[in-house]
Amino acid sequence: MNKFVKIALIGALAALTLAFTGCGGSKEEKKADLNKPVIVGVNPGPHAIIMENVKKIAEKKGLKIEIKEFSDFVTPNSALAAGEIWANSFQHEPFLKATMKKEPSFKLANAFPTALFPINIYSKKLKPGDTIPDGAKIAIPNDPTNGGRSILLLAAHGLLKVKNPQDITTTVADITENPHHFQIIELEAAAIPRSLDDVTCAAINTTYALNAGLNPATDPIVKETADSLYVNIVAVQEATLKDPRLQIFKEAYQSKENAEFIKTKFPGSVYLGWKE
Repeated sequence: MNKFVKIALIGALAALTLAFTGCGGSKEEKKADLNKPVIVGVNPGPHAIIMENVKKIAEKKGLKIEIKEFSDFVTPNSALAAGEIWANSFQHEPFLKATMKKEPSFKLANAFPTALFPINIYSKKLKPGDTIPDGAKIAIPNDPTNGGRSILLLAAHGLLKVKNPQDITTTVADITENPHHFQIIELEAAAIPRSLDDVTCAAINTTYALNAGLNPATDPIVKETADSLYVNIVAVQEATLKDPRLQIFKEAYQSKENAEFIKTKFPGSVYLGWKE
């Protein structure tokens, strides 16, 4: 009788082992399913335009991408955390960190850097290479994100000092030293290009600069560079960092073909991928 019980137990254990092995295999197979399209969230504008190009490149590599546009800056991370999309491309790392601080249940990660669409300093009175004179009137955006970014840009070039050069919440009140006695004038971002005649120079982001006929590659007197806090990223769920499709996606985004596309479409942008 004991012999039969022993045989039965061995058989049961073997069946359980096969069952668990089968489950593990199915999970890995599903994880590595390159035929399953991935959904990437973007905002309208440069991110959406670039992602359409990445989609074409990725398809040649065997990865299918579906693009989903979001009109705000909150939903893309909420949708990513909920698993409604596979990745998103619309934000810089400080924004992602601020989101996760506010929503600690979000398990999101920076997958890789993409590009920087810089906020630069432009002028009609000065030429590239000129020094901004003492007492200059400098217009910056009056919204917290771009205003702080403009002040940090001036600080990064040693034109003034702030409490914390890494603090994206920096405001005019956080300027600790202004040795050149600059007059910082806060204006609506969209209106700043029209104010260039009335100020010495102004901080203008790439989109508004292009719309105003400015060339971000050649016209700025002060440029935001690749070490900026505001380099854009692709964000994913932490678990997705091990997804083999992510490497294909990264190779497509950071390819020479995409680099040339971005350079042509968005002059002056700083590309964090393929290099000569």
